Amino acid sequence: MSSNIYFNTRGKFTIRRSMINIGTRLHHSIAPKHALKTARNLLLTPVRSTSNSDDPEGLLRSTHLTSEGRLNTYQIGNGPVWILSHGWSGSASQFFPLMEHIAAQGFTALAYDHPAHGQSEGRHAHLPAFVQAFDELIDNVDDVVGIIAHSMGSASVLESRHPKVDALPLLLIAPVLNYVDNLYDMVGKSGYSMKLFGAMITHIEDKYEYSLDTINPYQKLISRQHDTTIVHDKRDRFADFSTSESAANTTNNINLIATKGQGHGRVIKCDSTMAAFDSLI
Repeated sequence: MSSNIYFNTRGKFTIRRSMINIGTRLHHSIAPKHALKTARNLLLTPVRSTSNSDDPEGLLRSTHLTSEGRLNTYQIGNGPVWILSHGWSGSASQFFPLMEHIAAQGFTALAYDHPAHGQSEGRHAHLPAFVQAFDELIDNVDDVVGIIAHSMGSASVLESRHPKVDALPLLLIAPVLNYVDNLYDMVGKSGYSMKLFGAMITHIEDKYEYSLDTINPYQKLISRQHDTTIVHDKRDRFADFSTSESAANTTNNINLIATKGQGHGRVIKCDSTMAAFDSLI
């Protein structure tokens, strides 16, 4: 159900949406603890994406232990390191073509599966867990010279609290910059009880000491001093292109490359993304 919520672009009223709203509100009223547990299972459980293709030549698989569980990592190449961070219900395998391109330019491409994604440990995921895992990973990787992130992975990189990040160039692919607004909008459109959703958010905020009110990837992006390149399709149905356009128009540190016909996923391995990486090095 989580993907239906986070990637639902339909906004009109339906009987199904109305029934979800009534059912989740009633559940929360009658059995609040059980409703909260159910909400976590429904809303915080991503679809595990796996690759059906063979591993690229020279791919090294490993694991990295974090407080969010054991993360699976994937590495190609030699030289200074570019870290790659995927989005919700994605996996590191989405980056394999781009990683091969990075390695061919004399760098190491290091991607990883976020908690509860791909082959990493965990059942539930959310932005604070993304940020925590990323910060612990980058803290233990030497010679990092840049970061590439897709979709919600972009939000987690921009929300990172690690000092390394501010001094590195970023390549953001179809970034979700209006994360909080997008999250509430999608949950609202699904019909899910907003009161129950709010209770789940409060539980996460208390556990991670991470207030939702402080999450603002857009503001953190336009406040950055280092270069950022964004590759974003104009007709992306899941991440708002106009928000990326607004950010690029706000500061000279952001270069926006607009694509057509690449959507939210194919854009990861399109020619424009490969060229964007080349421009950053």
